[in-house]
Amino acid sequence: MKILIAPDKFKGSLSATAVCDAIATGINKYDPTIEVVKHPLADGGDGSLDILEQHLDLKTIAVTVNDPLFRPIKAHYKKTNNIAYIEMATASGLALLKKKERNCMHTTTYGTGELILNAIQRGATTIYLSIGGSATCDLGIGMANALGYTFFDKNEKQVRPIGKNLRKIVSIQRPENKDLLNSVKFITLCDVDNPLYGPQGAAQVFAAQKGANPKEIEILDKGLSHFSTLISQQLHKNIAKQPGAGAAGGIGGGSIAFLNSTLQSGIKTMLEITKFSKALEQVDLIFTGEGKIDQQTLHGKVVFGVSQFAKTKNIPVYAISGASDLSVPETKSLGVIALRTVLSVSQNEEEAFTNAQHIVEELSFEMIRAKLSK
Repeated sequence: MKILIAPDKFKGSLSATAVCDAIATGINKYDPTIEVVKHPLADGGDGSLDILEQHLDLKTIAVTVNDPLFRPIKAHYKKTNNIAYIEMATASGLALLKKKERNCMHTTTYGTGELILNAIQRGATTIYLSIGGSATCDLGIGMANALGYTFFDKNEKQVRPIGKNLRKIVSIQRPENKDLLNSVKFITLCDVDNPLYGPQGAAQVFAAQKGANPKEIEILDKGLSHFSTLISQQLHKNIAKQPGAGAAGGIGGGSIAFLNSTLQSGIKTMLEITKFSKALEQVDLIFTGEGKIDQQTLHGKVVFGVSQFAKTKNIPVYAISGASDLSVPETKSLGVIALRTVLSVSQNEEEAFTNAQHIVEELSFEMIRAKLSK
């Protein structure tokens, strides 16, 4: 029997590689003759660079950039030949800030723009931009500012590129060196399909977890709406209804507006780059998983991508996650025939996080025993 293990990380608890190791240990504890193949994944968000490095010959480029609060920080990206892989979380990520510092009214994607600029200066002609895990809701104006765009208010004063100032901007000045960005092909890897603003938009859905209060969320939402109109009028890009435009505080839409980027499903792209279809050869069963399986999973996370791919090959899929909000019918519609969660066998969330590796081992042991002892 051959089993492919292809999970995402359990955020804050286990890396994707550690999840693979735990599942493999549980399977082989039951039957050491089972062949296991480990294929850790990411959905194009934070953690994607680590996965890509396991599959590609990449060089790490370290750069000093601005963090989400305009403080110098050492960030990095990966490069091979003329292709660069940039993860915005390394420069503009929520994890870079202390809890008391988190408020996406005041944060910027400027550092992400600095990483892009450095990659271009080093000869990149294709840039993959992974946009998960952001601390921001600035629609990418910080990124754009670092790349030469300038934004002005009604008094013709330059606007600081942070979320709360989106509604103040009345004009956009393009970079003087227009050829700088036009010579590069940008692909933005997106793990959600939220629109830019409104009930399912960047502010209403994600800003609270980035520190914004209800009043601030309304300000941000109106700012996103206002600025998208400006983009339509002055840059001639219609991003308001674009699925994925609301990803990572609107940088999904911003990358279209400022970089002429193509938005792609993060998980589909990662499956392609890591040659997932080849890994499926002669596989009898797939184990996948992620930190939390919920409604977002149904719109392009790792478990969704793996199960959809598995359907085309008629390979059954088992999943282990930290927690799950999906009903049994929703789980089955996802293509997962067996799901176990770490939280369901833990006394509390603290145990689920601190003892996750051991619990995942035990769950995989129990799931493979149940399947093979029938």
